[in-house]
Amino acid sequence: MPAAWVHDAVRTPFGRAGGALADVRPDDLAAVVMRATVERNGFDPAHIDDVVFGDANQAGEDNRDVARFGALLAGFPTSVPGVTVNRLCGSSMEAVVQGSRAIETGDATIVLTGGVESMTRAPFVVEKQAKPFPAAGNPRMWNTSIGWRMVNPALPAEWTISNGESAEKLAVLHGITREEQDAFALASHQRAAAAWRDGVFDRETTAVPGIDLRRDEGIREDTSLEKLGSLRPLFAEGGTVTAGNASSINDGASAVLMAVEGALDGDPLARITGRGVSGNDPDVFGIAPVEAANRALARAGRTWADVDLVELNEAFASQSLACLQRWPELDPERLNAHGGALAIGHPLGASGGRVIGRAAHELARRGGGVAVAAICIGVGQGLALVLER
Repeated sequence: MPAAWVHDAVRTPFGRAGGALADVRPDDLAAVVMRATVERNGFDPAHIDDVVFGDANQAGEDNRDVARFGALLAGFPTSVPGVTVNRLCGSSMEAVVQGSRAIETGDATIVLTGGVESMTRAPFVVEKQAKPFPAAGNPRMWNTSIGWRMVNPALPAEWTISNGESAEKLAVLHGITREEQDAFALASHQRAAAAWRDGVFDRETTAVPGIDLRRDEGIREDTSLEKLGSLRPLFAEGGTVTAGNASSINDGASAVLMAVEGALDGDPLARITGRGVSGNDPDVFGIAPVEAANRALARAGRTWADVDLVELNEAFASQSLACLQRWPELDPERLNAHGGALAIGHPLGASGGRVIGRAAHELARRGGGVAVAAICIGVGQGLALVLER
């Protein structure tokens, strides 16, 4: 069976809600990373067998298969197909999973994967009533940037709490204090700021044409424990989850180029050797990466003792710390050595591609090793990959 190799990964700097990328459509953001990936690897995009992109919203300008429209906007030949996948926060990691399977089964030689999200430009949606002229009542409207909408009343009410309320629940269940969460968030900002200063992210990022955004917009290099400690809890009176120890609302795109060995010039970054997906109760969604990563390692024939680095998307500090508690074999210093989503940002459909790209580039930077990339997913799922070089 042919192996699926990650040849390259690139992303935009991530913008804050209403920030530098607010005027850029999601299909244009997708086109930016698609075009950059092909140009920097110097091959004819006509050789791409498929474009698989993740997108969590798909309710606005990203509707009707943003993968296909992104490829067309990138200038790819019309012969290059595209498919959009949705596993919420894990959508771009799911895209990589599907692309790697296509390569391993022989269905494809080169696959361009990744994901995109503009949470700023996510529209409001209004329910469509069954009757064209109802006698009474008003239609409801939802903001599609994040969270539950049009919830089926058959679902248990305890499952449909917000992600922030779920993060509070995990903090209580795992005995994680406000101080621990703020310290974790501070480290994320400090590490991400240092990575940008040291040029660690230079190879894996590309600028959005016409936009003055040189690094991730959400990084707060001047934050401190005192500043983080002054923020009020957002989801529960007397709670511990704040805007400072939770990921923000963001815009951005990521791309991961995969191929069989020898199909592209240059040295691949890493090989995908294991995949894992898991599910658990939606009200504790953030703990799901634990089992997903355990399964991925088992399928790769590896244990935590073999792992050199982990890239875990930081939806919330409490969620990340809860996962660390469940991975007692993992040295915390090997987790997100250059920061995570608490600082970098979490544009839902793009985040999985970011953590995979970060892991692959870091393996190449170190000259080899074993990495785990993992992400939690709203409504109670986890997804993980093992990469080796």
